[in-house]
Amino acid sequence: MSLSLDPEQLDRYSRHIIMDEVGPEGQAKLLDARVLCLGAGGLGSPVIQYLAAAGVGTLGIADDDVVERSNLQRQVIHGDADIGRPKVESAKEFVERQNPDITVETHETRVTAANVEELIADYDLVVDGTDNFATRYLVNDACTLAGVPFCHGAILRFEGQIATFDGEGPCYRCIFPEAPEPGTVPDCATAGVLGVLPGTVGCIQATEAVKLVLEYGEPLTGRMLFFDAGDMSFREIPVEQREDCPVCTEGGISSIHEVEYSHTCSIS
Repeated sequence: MSLSLDPEQLDRYSRHIIMDEVGPEGQAKLLDARVLCLGAGGLGSPVIQYLAAAGVGTLGIADDDVVERSNLQRQVIHGDADIGRPKVESAKEFVERQNPDITVETHETRVTAANVEELIADYDLVVDGTDNFATRYLVNDACTLAGVPFCHGAILRFEGQIATFDGEGPCYRCIFPEAPEPGTVPDCATAGVLGVLPGTVGCIQATEAVKLVLEYGEPLTGRMLFFDAGDMSFREIPVEQREDCPVCTEGGISSIHEVEYSHTCSIS
């Protein structure tokens, strides 16, 4: 880790540097960090925006989708001129305009069991901004088996949830052992989502990522935070490691290829 910051960086990150909890050493950690953002949509937009502004030196962005007009109500790093473009391209250009310090690594691909291990291998931590249960379980299982911390976020209508998992346990499956039956829980395309909601949830995810890089504070490990924008309330539930969790306890699965991710993602 290099502590040498040039004059422009000293200016750009001055509000970090004057903080005892960050300082030049912490900013150097951020500039040396490698963070992978899965998804460049509603949650990924604020995550990418604020991690780039904070000076996270290498941002990986994985997404296989293109920008649609209906995205623009909440996916704030994309604009009207980006409609039809791959989201990873639009996101990369946004970051490059915002902060020239940042190296953006784009992965124009859907996260699958065939590529997730390779995707996460080169990163210090993962921020999960995906929008379906199968990918959430896949990301949980791959990150936990690899010992890679990740920040989870999910949104629907007026509500969101956030948790951070340290790659050891408890994990996402300790809360939700398997996904709901397909079709029983609506997604944003069918139930809708308040446009500003992913901004709140994504900013909390970005905050967690920065804290993990800085090794400061108390991350949302061992607890899940629920946000209701309707009555503007937060509530927290403790998360304990399940003794029979098949992913984060001894004697569980040894590979994601032991799981079928197309249905309930259950592990027998």
